[in-house]
Amino acid sequence: MLTTAPTFDHLYQLFPDSPDRPAAVEIAPHEVPEPYHQLLVHTHHMTVTVERFYGAPVSVEVLACRRNGQEYARKILLKLDNATSQVVQFGLVRINLVVCPEGVRQAILAGKTPLGRILIDHDMLRRIEPVAFLRVQLSPVMAEWFHALPGTVTYGRVGVIYTGDRPAVEVLEILAPIPAASPTATAS
Repeated sequence: MLTTAPTFDHLYQLFPDSPDRPAAVEIAPHEVPEPYHQLLVHTHHMTVTVERFYGAPVSVEVLACRRNGQEYARKILLKLDNATSQVVQFGLVRINLVVCPEGVRQAILAGKTPLGRILIDHDMLRRIEPVAFLRVQLSPVMAEWFHALPGTVTYGRVGVIYTGDRPAVEVLEILAPIPAASPTATAS
C-alpha cells in the first residue's frame, strides 16, 4: 500500500538485497547546495528537470522490477539520450497501477520510457510533493554507474506523485554527482 510519507528506507525495502544501496541522511531543503538545489527543490518531474539541465533528452534503463497485484516497483537509471549515454539519475519507484489509465499502465510496464515522460505525454493529472531531501554517499555499485569514486557525495529526494488526492507513485531520486567545474553545473 502506498503512503503519503515514504522514506529512503521504506523504498529500498522494495529491493532488500540491493548491493547499490548508498548511505543517506535527510537534510533540510536549504542545506541542498547548488546546482543540486535547482534540480531537486521543486514540484516538477525530474525527467523534465534533468533534460533541461543537461540540454538533452533522457532514456530509461530498468535495472530491476517486481509486481505484486496492482503494485509495481522498479529501480532505474536515467541516461542522456545522446552519444555519451551518461547516467544522470538513479531512481526507485513504487506505482499504484489502479490509479493509472490503461495506456499509462502499459507504457509503465513496457519499461521503455521514463515515468515522468509517460505521465506528461498522457496528460495524467498529477501533483508532485517532495517529502524529504537527502545527502547521499555513493556505494561502490552506484559510484560505478555515475563514473565517480565510492563515497562521493551527491543529493537526492523522496517524494509522492498524486493523481487527484490519491498517492499514485512513491519515488526516490538520486542525482549523479555534478563536478563544480563542469560546464553543465552552471546551466539552467
